[in-house]
Amino acid sequence: MPTMTSTANQLSQQVAIGAGKRVAFAALHHRDFRIYFVTTMLAMMADNIEHVISYWLLYEKFHSPVLAGFAVLSHWTPHLFFSVYFGAMADRYDCRKVIQVAQILFMGVSAAWAFLFYTDTIQVWHACVLLVTHGMAGVLWLPASQLLIHDIVGSEQLQSAVRLNSTSRQLGILFGPAVGGSLMLLLNPPMGLVLNTLIYLPLTLWLLVVPYTGHSRDRTALARRAIGWRDAFEIVREVSGNRPIISMVVLAGCVSFFVGTAFQATMPEFAHDLGTEKADLAYSALLGANAAGAVIGGFLLEGRGWLPPRVSTAMISAILWCLAIAGFALSTSYYVSLLLLFTAGVLNLTFSSMGQTIVQLLAPPQLRGRLIGLFGMASQGLKAFSGVTVGVLGGLIGVHWSLALSAMVLLAITVALLTFTIPGQQRGEFG
Repeated sequence: MPTMTSTANQLSQQVAIGAGKRVAFAALHHRDFRIYFVTTMLAMMADNIEHVISYWLLYEKFHSPVLAGFAVLSHWTPHLFFSVYFGAMADRYDCRKVIQVAQILFMGVSAAWAFLFYTDTIQVWHACVLLVTHGMAGVLWLPASQLLIHDIVGSEQLQSAVRLNSTSRQLGILFGPAVGGSLMLLLNPPMGLVLNTLIYLPLTLWLLVVPYTGHSRDRTALARRAIGWRDAFEIVREVSGNRPIISMVVLAGCVSFFVGTAFQATMPEFAHDLGTEKADLAYSALLGANAAGAVIGGFLLEGRGWLPPRVSTAMISAILWCLAIAGFALSTSYYVSLLLLFTAGVLNLTFSSMGQTIVQLLAPPQLRGRLIGLFGMASQGLKAFSGVTVGVLGGLIGVHWSLALSAMVLLAITVALLTFTIPGQQRGEFG
């Protein structure tokens, strides 16, 4: 096996060649990726439609803040405990089948919600089981998805594919609440959930006919290594000398731990202080500004072919994101806050998709799924704790100061990580 340094040099050259061409929406030149882009957006939209309807009905039925808190934990903690394990599964098995299993789980959960709400037989333990199952399906989907898009487009256009894949997911997040709310108005909520199960079908059926397994370009990725919890520690040990991978994983984990999505959960208080406490268009715009920034930013970056994957670029984008989040936390102007949230969405998509790309490009083929899982564990799983760093601390000093303080601590860590990567840059191991 080539050393990690030689692998980094080789793949950095591939990225530089691809970046020099600057083809707009490069990954979309692949017909199969175009289909995957659309079907993934639909599946992610269905995911969010289910959240909108099920959370509303659970609130009406139980009025339980504890159950609402459990819904958040069940969404993120599976990423913390199972990302590497499911990444190992993606390394070992056909990724098409892994994704199909995840989609079937999503459909089963939506159908179960519909039946339980329609018959009015739902109990708290039913809700807990379904919430956990939904969370597990999301973890199962992610590593296999990243391996599949890598297989479709190859290394040279992976940056474009990862960025566009993130954009398609943000489109689903952006449209999901609107479609979910419309389904509840036009149909009754249980029928909306029944219809929602059908939105998962295009991706599931398309995977029956495509030739990609997630391993077609790297046959060694199907090596029959044992799958176990010890893998997480082994992976960290094996890549400990690779500064790009370590820095991207640490950055993703710190972003999730210190800020994550906690500012969205505390948005009602920010909206109140900005004078938009009513559930009107102004409040909805605050909620959607971040996702809208990610979507428009993704299309803008892809359309112009800007920002090839470099560790330094990812770090600088993260630093600017910290400043945008801190600015939002301390802003007293609604329009300034809206602009800062939009900007934060652009920057978040930039450094998160770039980090994902760097990890995948520098990962040895036989470890790629596990490393994607490790990145997912950091970037998704640690979001469960952002409610402590922002929410609980906010109860003591106020959410404005807790979010600003969390962003500033993260800023200091990111600057330290940028310093950590400088020796590798000087040796030319990565951009």
